[in-house]
Amino acid sequence: MSMTDSELRFARRAIKRKKLFLVLSITSVIVGLSLALFYAWQFVTQPGFAPGIHFVLVLLIFLAARQNLRQYYYAKILEKLIS
Repeated sequence: MSMTDSELRFARRAIKRKKLFLVLSITSVIVGLSLALFYAWQFVTQPGFAPGIHFVLVLLIFLAARQNLRQYYYAKILEKLIS
């Protein structure tokens, strides 16, 4: 079974963006950890600070990092399959 032209174009675009996916993943982890530390510091130093919604944001950032890492791995596999 061979790939159609549109599937091949899609795969090549994903391969071109492989490094971008890795950079986005690493950046998201750094931002997520930084926000988690900042919100933890806010929780300790400010008595009225409600951490709930803030840590949901941190969780969403980590999930985005995970998805970008998954896209990086898929692009890496596509690169091996196409070449």
